[in-house]
Amino acid sequence: MNKNPGDRRHVTVIGAGIVGMSCALHLLRDGHRVRVIDRLAPGEGCSYGNAGLFADYSFVPLSLPGVLASAPKWLLDPLGPLAIRWRHAPKMLSWLLRFVRAGRPQRVAEICDALSPLLSSALEEHLTLARGTDAEGLIRTQGYMYVYEDAVSAAKEALAWRLRIERGADVREIGGGEIREREPALAPIYEKGYFLPNLGFTVDPHGLVKGLGKHFAKSGGVMVLRDVLDVDIGPDGPRSLVTGEGPVEVDQIVIAAGAWSGRLAARLGSPVPLQGERGYHVIVPDPGIELNSAVFAGGRKFVATPVEPGIKFAGTSEFGGLEAPPNMARARVLLRHAKTMFPGINIENAREWSGFRPTLPDSLPVIGRSPVFENVFFAFGHQHVGLTGGPRTGRIIADLVAGRTPNIDIRPFRADRF
Repeated sequence: MNKNPGDRRHVTVIGAGIVGMSCALHLLRDGHRVRVIDRLAPGEGCSYGNAGLFADYSFVPLSLPGVLASAPKWLLDPLGPLAIRWRHAPKMLSWLLRFVRAGRPQRVAEICDALSPLLSSALEEHLTLARGTDAEGLIRTQGYMYVYEDAVSAAKEALAWRLRIERGADVREIGGGEIREREPALAPIYEKGYFLPNLGFTVDPHGLVKGLGKHFAKSGGVMVLRDVLDVDIGPDGPRSLVTGEGPVEVDQIVIAAGAWSGRLAARLGSPVPLQGERGYHVIVPDPGIELNSAVFAGGRKFVATPVEPGIKFAGTSEFGGLEAPPNMARARVLLRHAKTMFPGINIENAREWSGFRPTLPDSLPVIGRSPVFENVFFAFGHQHVGLTGGPRTGRIIADLVAGRTPNIDIRPFRADRF
């Protein structure tokens, strides 16, 4: 911890999701004065709706060789994992070209090598961050499964599993008998799977971030509920944030505003091709079955997680811009998957949700000091792994603010890589 008063900074974190609150807590524990500003309370944005997994091995990029061959089938399948609002498609052309280039074999290996250290030991990072807070009791440590209906569907993801295993993932191949032994409520259609014993999840992603926020406030941090509209920039960098309730003077700032970070980054001289990728979930509050741990349905690319109360089904990706309203039929697709996955489930009184993931075409976040302004730091763009990578991202930002060298290579995450 930084205990030298002369090294203390006044840092404003824009964004109260898991990444922003992780940055804020690490900075606060390092001895800085810290303020978090967001239009929503901690955990009310994208962090509210994620699947809850601490997915160390989700460093495989979204773009892989052959993804173009699969995309048309996904787009045409009403139950598929991907949708693009055609009105928004022209605005995505340059993003899609970058996305395809990120799927070249050599680039895939580079992305895995960059992202793996950021996500590794996520369970331990969360336990450390949550220790002594209300969030601590919401973390589970028993591992979880990926399941496939047959060897053919599993073979389609063989590359992803090879990339994980090559980088040290503890992956145990299991058959239909062990799958049903671990989760008796699953349909008997799953014949092949993988068990990942060293991973964890949270039974309440919103409660976890809310607990961190409560601890932040009790420990001397300041939470400001305002919508940041613009940044007033002086000769030496940002000097105040423009909000609907008037200006907020700043010294150093961290941009951790999720899908809305792109606008602020561009205003600060670092435009990046960030897309708001809309995700959906449904929570079944009284499922009538028991789910012991999280289960990822590999072929359909969605996950079932035990939560308090009930079971959450999360997945699907939709690109339509930040202004388009949600299509809640995408959430109801998850209920159809739920009935296939768990024939005995009761889906009555299901609660639907939709929110935006901040997604860059190469699946790498933007983390580091601004290349333009010394008093600006970036921590956004974590796509599907914000919960997993949040605590370590916060540790990296605290290192940078204090002038320390992070213990992983963050050059692949620089804002000007595009």
